[in-house]
Amino acid sequence: MACSNVVTGVLNFLTLVLALPVIAFGVWLAKKGDSECVRFLQTPIIVLGVFILVVSAAGLFGSWCGNRILMYSYLFIMFLLILLLFVFTIFAFVVTNSGAGNAVSGKGFKEYRLGDYSNWLQKRVDNPKYWTKIKSCLADANVCSDLKKYTSAATFNKAPLTPLESGCCKPPTECQFTFDNATTWVGTPGSANTDCRAWSNTQTQLCFDCNSCRAGMLQNVKSNWRRVAVVNIIVLVFMIFIYSCGCCALKASRRQKADRKYRYGEA
Repeated sequence: MACSNVVTGVLNFLTLVLALPVIAFGVWLAKKGDSECVRFLQTPIIVLGVFILVVSAAGLFGSWCGNRILMYSYLFIMFLLILLLFVFTIFAFVVTNSGAGNAVSGKGFKEYRLGDYSNWLQKRVDNPKYWTKIKSCLADANVCSDLKKYTSAATFNKAPLTPLESGCCKPPTECQFTFDNATTWVGTPGSANTDCRAWSNTQTQLCFDCNSCRAGMLQNVKSNWRRVAVVNIIVLVFMIFIYSCGCCALKASRRQKADRKYRYGEA
């Protein structure tokens, strides 16, 4: 068996084994998920696990058994995956190229404006269909619970709030509300900013309907997508290596078949 066949087989065996806990985790979420936010993940995870399992099995048996149909199918799918991953990586860098926090005088945190981010991202969070689910996730995650430790306006103003805490758990500074506690603010809005009217002291609402909350979510998305894009580059290199080994394995299989035909013809 050619070295490329062995390498391709071993790598696909490892990914096949890794697919099993991915599927198991998806099934566990389906049974144990206690919120819409968590249950939302179950189907994509199970589909991803099954897909990895099938592709890895095709590469494993195709390389070790010399099955050219399986190898052609495997290489075609791998090529599509490499292409899609490359396109997504470029797309992730493009749509997250704009947007950043704005420093607030005398504050330890930054504030975020929805208009600073790409139009594509803005449309996603402006869509009630998506934002309703996101708000449910924010409520389930208790993103504002850590703010209770700031018991005075002085300590709150120095707090290094996360983008979600800054955008969703308090009104914008320009509203000029008075601090009662970290998630309760009183007074009359001192700005025409629509977020000032959207603010609610109801603990399940707060600023979840504010544009600042949407902007804080997009800042999180930007940071996470940038990290994912870097990981994607590493994965791309790994996938290209596997794809190259698969191509070599296919060529070796074709040579072996040609050699057998040649020897049979001589006989």
